[in-house]
Amino acid sequence: MISQTTVPEYIQEIQKNSSFETSKSNNFFYGHGKLLLTGEYFVLDGAQSLALPTTVGQSLQVKYSPSFSPKLYWKSFDVTGKLWFESVFEFWRFEILNDNPRPEEFVLQKILRQARKQNPHFLRDNLDVHVETNLGFPMDWGLGSSSTLVHNMAQWAYVSPFELQFETYGGSGYDVACAQSDGPIFYSKNSGGPKWSPTIFNPSFKENLYFVYRGKKQDSRKAIEYYNSLRPIDNGIILSISDITNEISTTTNLKEFEFLIGAHEKIVAQALDLRPVKEELFSNYWGEVKSLGAWGGDFLLVTSDRPAHETKKYFAELGHDIFIPYKDLILGAVNETINETIH
Repeated sequence: MISQTTVPEYIQEIQKNSSFETSKSNNFFYGHGKLLLTGEYFVLDGAQSLALPTTVGQSLQVKYSPSFSPKLYWKSFDVTGKLWFESVFEFWRFEILNDNPRPEEFVLQKILRQARKQNPHFLRDNLDVHVETNLGFPMDWGLGSSSTLVHNMAQWAYVSPFELQFETYGGSGYDVACAQSDGPIFYSKNSGGPKWSPTIFNPSFKENLYFVYRGKKQDSRKAIEYYNSLRPIDNGIILSISDITNEISTTTNLKEFEFLIGAHEKIVAQALDLRPVKEELFSNYWGEVKSLGAWGGDFLLVTSDRPAHETKKYFAELGHDIFIPYKDLILGAVNETINETIH
């Protein structure tokens, strides 16, 4: 289901399994996946959110070779090592050289052109460029295949990952901040731009927290469009979400944590005219259930004061077989020491 290796071991595993030979001439970049614990939707209007980088992410490796007619060769591999995407680009304007291009090729072309716009020196040498990306989680999990790509591309091109994100995919940018963070972060975005800082969130009751995959990937763009249609958002809602985020980050009691995420669900449901997922699908569940990110898909956070096997069985019987303990998916869940550098 998910690798139990640590992040450094995981990166080494990707490098070892890569079709490239690792050398000093190669460039290797890595970004962490993401989950947004609090502040979904409202982070777009300045609410403080609590975001969690994951132990799994995506790598990007680059190799160069001399050429009189330089091209960019791109290959992307999924979590099983299967090649799922391949393309070739002309070097100077990143025109797609494949016949009948796929939609993904136009998205990648947009990212490449935006990176060139931000850094005119990006990929200007007479060299063939071979790029290989390796994803550490299933694409339909919604853990950030796009944001980790943007982060890795920005590191490679020496450009701002946030500007690259905002000019291509849009969104709040919290996922890009997670890609480059080593543990939980506070994140907010307003007219002045993104603001984030490391925080210590390693609850004593983490053994009672699990992630359950709902079984379908939510379209975050459509979710954001729906949210935008409801603007302007009452500032009182923004303040309430921020307050809950701060309280959740400091609570040491499972029952209090459950109360807070329940309150968060009610605020989002009322503001967006949606039903809380527990009320809709798990009304007889003994713990709390919280949607993460865009409602209606991706992962759920569930709490339980019962044994893990009993909790897992409950969701499996409803068709939700992907059940991951908090500590196995969240970066820094075991390590108490968080980098205190403020970004």
